Amino acid sequence: MTDAAPAPTIDRRMLEALVCPVTQATLAYDAEAQELISKPAKLAFPLRNGIPIMLVSEARELD
Repeated sequence: MTDAAPAPTIDRRMLEALVCPVTQATLAYDAEAQELISKPAKLAFPLRNGIPIMLVSEARELD
């Protein structure tokens, strides 16, 4: 039986400093999906190994 490694967490201070590169709006952290969500832009930016990837080309569009 293998245990999955826990998902990395994001530093709250870093989250407060980051904004959406499209709208400059604040971001919401989705720990389960490991994404930063920009509701105004309808984009989800991935976290990889705890590092936010803030490139629009890497973001997932939200419905």
